[in-house]
Amino acid sequence: MAPRTQTGSGRLSRGLLLLWAFLGTGLCHVGAEAEGFGQDARTSQPVVVFNWTAQLVEEMYANITQKCWEFFVDLMRNVTASELCEWKVISRPYSSLQACLEGWADSLRYGYPNALAEQYIFQSHHRYFHNCTLEHQVYFDPPEDVLLAMIIAPICLIPFLVTLVIWRSKDGKAQP
Repeated sequence: MAPRTQTGSGRLSRGLLLLWAFLGTGLCHVGAEAEGFGQDARTSQPVVVFNWTAQLVEEMYANITQKCWEFFVDLMRNVTASELCEWKVISRPYSSLQACLEGWADSLRYGYPNALAEQYIFQSHHRYFHNCTLEHQVYFDPPEDVLLAMIIAPICLIPFLVTLVIWRSKDGKAQP
């Protein structure tokens, strides 16, 4: 029986996508003869192999991220213009894009976040979410110097007030 190439959602399975990436980049050569098995391991040049491998992984990741982006665009076709800023509607496509980019980076040991993944995330914001505004104001932390003053002022004021209370209580006069 032939393997299935699509799941119910229309997305290629990870294994087939990885196989496609290997075949598309020329890593797998059917019928190629293996040379140099008898060669001493000390005479090989590992630096060149690692540079080539890093370049190959980067190329594979670029191809895979393009497929992640195409899948995201396909999911976003089901979202109407009025729903583009509703998180309940866009969370699934957006999360699947992020999971695809991060998952494949982890699988290829490429590192995440990376410039290519950020490019697709920024592209999604620019293309779909650029008109979204927040319904309520987002509060940010104050600048560090203001925050430091707000922390240190009460700390310095408390000993002074305690000293003042103790000094006033030693007066001996009865308070009415």
